[in-house]
This record gives sequence, structure tokens and C-alpha cells, in this order.
Amino acid sequence: MSDLARRLWQARCHGGVVDVDECRHPRTLAEAYAIQHEIATLCGEPARGFKIGSTSPEAQRALGTDQPGSGLLLAPFVHESPAKVRIEPAHTPCVEGEFAFRLGRDLPPRAAPYARDEIVDAVAAVAGAIEVVGTRFSGGLAGKGRLLVTADGGANIALVVGTWNPGWNVTDLKTHPVVMTINGALRGQGRGERALGDPLNALLWLANEQSAAARGLKAGEIVSTGTCTGLATVEPGDSARADFGDLGVVDLSFA
Repeated sequence: MSDLARRLWQARCHGGVVDVDECRHPRTLAEAYAIQHEIATLCGEPARGFKIGSTSPEAQRALGTDQPGSGLLLAPFVHESPAKVRIEPAHTPCVEGEFAFRLGRDLPPRAAPYARDEIVDAVAAVAGAIEVVGTRFSGGLAGKGRLLVTADGGANIALVVGTWNPGWNVTDLKTHPVVMTINGALRGQGRGERALGDPLNALLWLANEQSAAARGLKAGEIVSTGTCTGLATVEPGDSARADFGDLGVVDLSFA
């Protein structure tokens, strides 16, 4: 699996793709996450937190999975709005508008599962975000399945975060609207409930997953919670904006 981690990291940094038919696939979820962590070691910079993906029925159908997954947010690929992000067309890049949380306290590993009220208390701030997603495997994202998507960093290319809003009532996010435009044209819209019924449900899922993995979550880490707007394809030269209403807008352009 070390060879696959190296090839995926090189494709992320320098372009190109890994031929999905000419590499050894991870056989278990544990192997897939181990590849993620090897890539993080190759990166050499700390993770800023996590992205959660496959949180909507549409995303799960498109990827050929029936469960969420997570990916480490590596520091070189986390940006503040407005941002310019380099993309590789061969990676089939798309954008998603989603909510992000910044944690104000640790959620350490423990035997008992976390409850929703504990998750709410751990959130220090909320922001709108655009995740740029794509795959370093050949053939695009469709049908890749949970293991390949997880091995490939949860299909994360970059995360661009808007203004952090401390004190925001995070329990209102379920019905909060998000609108995505590309080059000024409407390309997607939805509400927080598209992410596992509520962005807080996604955060709760991650907290319990990372607790079971004996890692937990840490104060200051960022967690993006999955698309509210669906996938919108982008190309170099495009500009994207996600409008989160009272939470502000997130802008990025592509090189």
C-alpha cells in the first residue's frame, strides 16, 4: 500500500492520474485509511482537520457507496476566501458548498459514544466553505466506491473557508440555504439537511468514528460536513461563489 500512497501523493502534487486497473486496491476500510495517513506523512505538514464526504444520498449513489467517509485536510490545501486554487483537469474537479465547524475543545477517544449535545458544545465557530473534490485515480469519481475514495484522501483537492462566525446557533443549520454559482450562473443549491439530515449529524458521526479509531478530534481543528449544493464541475479559468446568506460568501478562482 505504500507504493499506492506515494503514487497518489505525486499525482496530487504534480498532476496525472493513477491507473485504477494497474494498482493494488485496498481490501478493507482500515487499509484505505492507512493509505491516507501515509500520504499525510509524505506531505510532511500537519493535518488541519477533516472533510466528511458521501453525506447525501446523491453523493453515495454517484460514488457507489452507502456510507459516509472522511479525509484528512492537509495544510497546503486549506485556504481562506477569496482564494485561487490550481486544478488538474484529469482529476475531474468539482465544487461543493458546505458548512464547516471549528472545534473549541477536544473530543478525545472514549468507550461511550458522543451525544449530540456534547458535539454542539464543542463547536467554537461555523463558516461557509467550498470543497474542491476530484480523484487522482483514472476514470473520474463515478463508481469508485468507499475504499478507493477513502484511500484518495476522501477525494479532497482543496477546502476554501469563509468568515468564521463564533456564537452562531449551529442548531439552525439544518434549514439554512446555500447557493452555488460558477461564472455567475446558478449551478447548485440546497440546505444544511442535505448533509446526513443536518451538518451536526455529520460532525457527530465523525466524532464517534475518530473516537473508535483511538484518535478523537482536537480543539482548533476544522471539519467540513459534506455537500449541500451537489457537485458542479469546474475548469481552469472558472470562478465559483457559494452564498451562505447571513454566514457570508465564499469565493475562489481556478488556475
